[in-house]
Amino acid sequence: MFFDPETWVAVAFVILMVVFGYLGVFKKATDALDKRAERIKAELDDATRLKQEAAKVLADYKARSASAEREAADIVANAKTEAERIATEAKAKMEDFVARRTKTAESKIALAEAQAVADVRAAAAEAAVQAASTILSQSVKGQVADDLLAKGITEVRQKLN
Repeated sequence: MFFDPETWVAVAFVILMVVFGYLGVFKKATDALDKRAERIKAELDDATRLKQEAAKVLADYKARSASAEREAADIVANAKTEAERIATEAKAKMEDFVARRTKTAESKIALAEAQAVADVRAAAAEAAVQAASTILSQSVKGQVADDLLAKGITEVRQKLN
């Protein structure tokens, strides 16, 4: 048994392990593995934290996007309502303007008709005065004719005007 190479390999292995234990190789290896495990755990925790932050930022952007879309829809709806209101006001103002212009034109026409009637009456009065004056001056002569003529002209003018 002492001459078997496997025995001497086992003895050398045990001696090597005792030397490693005495020198603290096992502690160093364990510490190195523990440090590596801590580093990996820290990286995993950091990755998880970053993932959560990214999810939060994504949710925030989605909320902002939805809010912006709602706001844009509200702006469009308000613009349509405002445009309809302005169109209604413009139509009402136009109808009022047309009505006022029509009324003004009708009053101008009525005034022109009244002026035309007055002008025709004045022209008729002048023609009547001229005709009466001509007839009276040819039929009646003297002082009586002059008095009658003046009185008649005055009366005709007063009645026709």
